[in-house]
Parts: sequence; C-alpha cells; structure tokens
Amino acid sequence: MNAPLASCVAAPSATAAPQPDFAAIKNRQQTTWASGDYAVIGVMLQIVGESLAEAADLRAGERVLDVAAGNGNATLAAARRFADVTSTDYVPELLKKGAARARAEGLPVRFQVADVEALPFADGEFDVVLSTFGAMFAPDHQRTASELARVVRHGGRIGLAAWTPEGFIGELFRVVGAHVPAPAGLRPPTRWGDESALVEFFGHQAADIRCTRRMFNFRYRSPQHWIDVFRRYYGPTHKAFAALDEAGQARFQADLTRLLESRNVGGPDSLVVPGEYLEVVITRH
Repeated sequence: MNAPLASCVAAPSATAAPQPDFAAIKNRQQTTWASGDYAVIGVMLQIVGESLAEAADLRAGERVLDVAAGNGNATLAAARRFADVTSTDYVPELLKKGAARARAEGLPVRFQVADVEALPFADGEFDVVLSTFGAMFAPDHQRTASELARVVRHGGRIGLAAWTPEGFIGELFRVVGAHVPAPAGLRPPTRWGDESALVEFFGHQAADIRCTRRMFNFRYRSPQHWIDVFRRYYGPTHKAFAALDEAGQARFQADLTRLLESRNVGGPDSLVVPGEYLEVVITRH
C-alpha cells in the first residue's frame, strides 16, 4: 500500500502529558540492547535492509548514514551498492559486529558511536539516511525525526523500516509490557509503523512520504525454539525474563507460546510467523 503525503492527514494532538525522563529511559535501553546478543537476531533480518536500499533507490557514490544501525543490515546493503556509508549506533558492541561483517565482505564503511537523538553531523550532510528497526526505539520520537531530517540534504531521502502496531512484533511488545511494564509516559515504538504518525513526525519537512506494508517471516523449528533464541539473544525478551521470578517467567513463556501458536502459518511441524512492518521512503523538501 502506498501512502503519498498528500493523502495522509495527521490526527489532532491530545493534551500534552508530562514528559518522561528520556535520559534515564535511554540508559536503560542501552543496557537492554547490549544484553543478550542482538546480532544473532539482527543478521536474520538482512533481507529487510536489502529491500529498503532498493525502495530508497540508492545510487553508487551517494553519502549514506545508517542510524541505530545495530549490526549493520542497512549499512551492508548500502555499501554493496557502492554508496559512501557511515554506520552509527549508541551501542558500541553492535557496531563492532557490523564492522566485522563489513571486513568479511571487504566493504569500506565508517563506524561511529552516535545517538540518533543528537547526531554529530552537519545539516544536510547526507544524501540518504536509513534505519531498519532502529530509530523507532529512540524514546523521543519527534526529536529523532527532526534529527533524521536535519542531516539529509534538500531533495534527499529517508528510508525506514518499522514494525507495525497490528503486526506480530507489535503484539509481542504488548505481551512483554503486560509482564514488565514500560516506563510511564513512554510512547510505543510501533508508532513509527503507523502512516499517520509519520506524517505527524515528518510532514512539515517532507515533499513526499511513501509507505508500503511488507512481511518478514520469522522461521523457526517450533514456538519453543523461537522462545529459546529470543530469550537468550533478543534484549527486550532477555531482560523481561531476567526481571521475573520463576512463576512470572512461566506465565510469560505461556503467553509467548500462545501468541506464537496463534500466528503460526507453518503447520504443526515448524514455525512460520509473518511479521508485518512498514517500509517508508520520505523525500526531504
């Protein structure tokens, strides 16, 4: 589904609530994403980075910034297209994994620790900014959007991939939140997978916003196999299990199993769970 800017109308803002402590939330998030080993999960999502690079129509020689890059899916996709790539994240351990992947492929990439809410780059420094399932997790959504737009030149593009509220990962976050509540006042990251929210974030700085709903299929041996992998390696579920006592962990696991079984389209002998995400290309005015 394409959603041009002209056809989108942002919902009116509700009465402003007290701002959460973004600095404290960010420190907690850094600890979460540094726990487990997100690179094990992230590398499975490489196809999303490749699709986004095509949707953003990357060209050889363009200056590309990958923000909240994790272990580098969009980074590698851009470098494979001979772009001039800078890869950033605020978790150094993840950048090291991305750098190892780039070295293994002989791809020239600059890696730099940076916070998406305060990017250390000049206005209009890049032709393209990318983020796959990264920028959406920054706690201050509007500040993040403003930074992405700031560092892109006029006429440049912002390419994003974000899980939708209605999809599997959106539901997973609600299950996690039912057992380990998010900080008070924090807006859900899946707002970035909602077309109307993107108009709210970028509308005044965008000449065009194009949205396409896509599916990524999580393929595992069974629900238990998925839980074992995500409990060990994926920061949010890893930390959620660690925060619960034995009885709480059992309830959490039971809820995860029900979610996975309800979404499984792979039959009784395997697990295939479609995860909807929004692929977004924003053209800067």
